[in-house]
Amino acid sequence: MDLSLRQLEQAVSLRRQIDALERRFAGLVGGGRATTSAGAKTGGGGRQRRRRTMSAATRAKIAAAARARWARVRGGRKAAGGGGKKSRRRGRMSAAARKKLSDMMKARWAARRRSGK
Repeated sequence: MDLSLRQLEQAVSLRRQIDALERRFAGLVGGGRATTSAGAKTGGGGRQRRRRTMSAATRAKIAAAARARWARVRGGRKAAGGGGKKSRRRGRMSAAARKKLSDMMKARWAARRRSGK
């Protein structure tokens, strides 16, 4: 019992030293933030950081403003992305062209296999 109590006291002492060193390190490198979640949970002298939340109405306002900005950037083109992608057909190739490229690549791979042996 005495040995385990002594070990527990040593573990607590080491944990405190580690937390203090991590806080010093974070102050030097990370701008004062705790680097581990253990230091933030224990609240060992550091300020706990709360997660900011915003209402659904505020998120909707921000999203509407972003859509308006993108509409201005696009310069009057349709801002909604649903119908615009189906009408444009870019980057497609015919089945014949795809087969030709496939055959060329197979020939290139076969030549590389032959030269490697």
